[in-house]
Amino acid sequence: MDVKHLSSFQDFSPEKLRKLNVFQSERFFLDVYCLAPGQAQKPHHHATSDKVYVVLEGRCRFRVGAEEEVHGVGAAVFAPSGAEHGVANDGPDSARLLVLMTPPPEHA
Repeated sequence: MDVKHLSSFQDFSPEKLRKLNVFQSERFFLDVYCLAPGQAQKPHHHATSDKVYVVLEGRCRFRVGAEEEVHGVGAAVFAPSGAEHGVANDGPDSARLLVLMTPPPEHA
């Protein structure tokens, strides 16, 4: 059985957000994103992939399509394929997100 503990996926960088892979197959990927205050993933889209962000720690501002909202621990945010999406940590605390995408894009 392949078991990993999400609490061990913590690696913050002062330069940019860090993406730490938990699991990946040809059907999905599961990452932990570590965002220090002020860091962001610029808005982008995936033509054929859905994405889910789950807030593990902190609070982040999420953008999906034309909507933008701030959410904290326990929130799950869905970005359907084709929708522009992104996330930003406006601070003051660091944030960790569990991120699921299916199917993963070829460049992930």
